[in-house]
Amino acid sequence: MTANTDSNSENTSEDLAVKLSSEKVAAAKAYQNPYYRYLVLGILTAAYVSNFVDRQVINVLAQFIIDDLQISDGQFGMLSGLAFALIYTTLGIPIARLADVSNRRNIIAISITIWSIMTALCGAANNFFQLFMARFGVGVGEAGGSPPAHSIVSDIFPAAQRATALSIYSLGVYGGILVGTVGGAYLVQYFDWRTAFVVVAIPGIFIALLVRFVIKEPPRGMAESRKDVAPPGFLRVLHFLWDRQSFRHLSFATALHAFVTYGMGNFMPLFLGRVHGMPILDVGWYYGMIAGIGGLAGTFFGGWMSDRMANKTGDKTWYIWIPFISTILAIPLGLVTFLVMPNGYSAAFSYFLPVFCGGWYLAPCIASTHFLVGIRMRAMASAILLFMLNLIGLGLGPMLTGFMSDFFEPTYGSDSLRYAMSITLLVNFWCAFHYWKASRTISADFDRAPD
Repeated sequence: MTANTDSNSENTSEDLAVKLSSEKVAAAKAYQNPYYRYLVLGILTAAYVSNFVDRQVINVLAQFIIDDLQISDGQFGMLSGLAFALIYTTLGIPIARLADVSNRRNIIAISITIWSIMTALCGAANNFFQLFMARFGVGVGEAGGSPPAHSIVSDIFPAAQRATALSIYSLGVYGGILVGTVGGAYLVQYFDWRTAFVVVAIPGIFIALLVRFVIKEPPRGMAESRKDVAPPGFLRVLHFLWDRQSFRHLSFATALHAFVTYGMGNFMPLFLGRVHGMPILDVGWYYGMIAGIGGLAGTFFGGWMSDRMANKTGDKTWYIWIPFISTILAIPLGLVTFLVMPNGYSAAFSYFLPVFCGGWYLAPCIASTHFLVGIRMRAMASAILLFMLNLIGLGLGPMLTGFMSDFFEPTYGSDSLRYAMSITLLVNFWCAFHYWKASRTISADFDRAPD
């Protein structure tokens, strides 16, 4: 009886191994078709748009939430940043570990479902604490979105096209801002802020179904024809990355870049409405379209230009120089928007340039991180980078900007937000220093990357 049981067990294991092998072969064949690769990239990008719609719609609803729940700018900064970032960064690491050893497609589909449900629950909040906890739940879902998606994109596109592909995926950031801002403005104008949360959550459920039933899990290392290896643990990946001086500086630079981006972007709708008196529908259209289109263009440009310059010169340091240049350019352009422009419409239009420059950094920084590691480290490496980016950038950027506005309010009144956002923008000087330090050693660290 025991012998028969052992034999059946062995046969079952063999059948499972054959099935898994055949699924990998079928997936590899599917991804040989460039149209399917771009279909998968398009679905993942749509998921990222949903991610940022649900994450960022709160910003255009800011004044309505502040008035209804009687909260301060600092508390709103916590809702738009810290509440989300705390759990997002905490769960990102274990979920990335899971993504490095299991089916990434399924993780993404489950994550989309969770963040969509939690976004809808934001509309049921009756006080600051309840909304904080609902936003906390949005972070639970969104923690499982990007690291597995980054890993899939790096597996299905060759290294020479990786930053460009990741820049297309990263368009979801500003696509989400565009859709969430314009849509949220209309929903709050004709309904209320609670209805807005429920409506923007609905598309995520349909995208989750697309991810689950259309995307095939690609073989690891497929794009480079590299042999799959056993995934290392979190501590080994962390030690491996932290041993690279370039990554230490790159991660801090990326985090500070996000600090400025979120510190300005999360308060820009409130700035236009409160400081310049723009009606909410105008805020939605002008800010949403300008920030969305400017960010979309800048994000694609950053990935495309870094690939182009690196391939043309043979120098991968361009993956750092592109974000460095954007950081310096954004400082005077942003100060003009906050301190010089006389009305909301001119301020919104002038914001196109700093938001265009601000979008250059994300894809090159993710691509650089993936160039530093082995194929089974990519999701974990993305999670570690995003841990720094979101804890410092999303967690602290909006919150500290909001508290600075509260501090300046007794002296400057509604202009307090103008000066708080300007001070946040100056953090770009610190950010540029870390990009420069990373550029000095990153070529040597690229050469040390394992299989």
